[in-house]
Amino acid sequence: MHFGQRLDDERLTALLRPGADIDTILTADVYGAGEADGVVKAAIAGLDRDTYTLIGAVGHDFYEGEREGAKGFPRFTDPRLRGPDQYASYLREATEKSLERSGVGHFDVLLLHNPDRAGYTSEAVWDGMSALVDAGLTKSIGVAPGPANGFTLDVIDCFERFGDRIDWAMLILSPMEPWPGELALAAAERHGIDVIARVVDYGGLFWDDVEPGHRFAERDHRLFRPKGWVEAGREKLARMRPVGERHGLTPLQLSCAWDLAHGPVTCVVPTLIQEPDGRPVEQKRAELAAVPKVSPLTADEVAELRAIGDNHGSMLLKGATPDHEGPALPDRWDVDDHLRELASRWAIDPARDLTKTA
Repeated sequence: MHFGQRLDDERLTALLRPGADIDTILTADVYGAGEADGVVKAAIAGLDRDTYTLIGAVGHDFYEGEREGAKGFPRFTDPRLRGPDQYASYLREATEKSLERSGVGHFDVLLLHNPDRAGYTSEAVWDGMSALVDAGLTKSIGVAPGPANGFTLDVIDCFERFGDRIDWAMLILSPMEPWPGELALAAAERHGIDVIARVVDYGGLFWDDVEPGHRFAERDHRLFRPKGWVEAGREKLARMRPVGERHGLTPLQLSCAWDLAHGPVTCVVPTLIQEPDGRPVEQKRAELAAVPKVSPLTADEVAELRAIGDNHGSMLLKGATPDHEGPALPDRWDVDDHLRELASRWAIDPARDLTKTA
């Protein structure tokens, strides 16, 4: 994603090495077309396998697929690449290759990475994911919608179809981005699915060293955010600070505590970013390690922070949305009758809750 300044290999390996109260490491095979797995291998070298948790993610086919510019590599379920009868074999091959690059024999959690519509609904996909547990290649499986916001009805539908197999889901969620991720939390809780919250740092803002006028490097993924997001976010952060100060929490710790105050959220994954002239990233790691494992926030404080950060209707969402026009795309499609009925059962009004209004 080209966030901030590049770290040299020794510094990056030390940053990611499990220990010092952070014993979970997450990778995705498509990052760097396999290079991220190699970084993980260096970071966990020599450690007892039982002392850390390794989360992997597969789903983008960079073996047979061709990169399509900013869209990245196609999903493995792209009909141009294969049909449902080959889903399971692809998932096994991709998982085995990722494990080999990482230097381990199994994942603790394996996520289906950024699925398309087939990924959310195909029995063949989840038969293939379940087979990886049976084969001992992972202890548990989950789904990671994205990379952008949305997929709300799709992920709930996935929980309803395959919740007996799915252990984890990774959702975008923070007090400055409660919508739409929060809409899927009740379904996750009902189906006993633990949630990993990502983008907890809100593009680095909660690390408190991104100021108005911040210069983002060329190709920094945060350049896709709307103009003025830093200034607007800093204003909201100023209003949130008193809540954190009451509990002795830094802004980043406050964001994590807000996420962890939601029942199914059991893991938080902010991005560790070395900003130009910013705080040392090692200091940020220590700050993350000091997050209270049980959120100290009251229900009123959780509601107060959500009201300050309310982003409802602030963007076009991905996945099934009522404002999609034209044929289905790999990351956007219409709300069909099945999903409209599902939305009604979960008290979601697509026109009200899943459209851009601001």
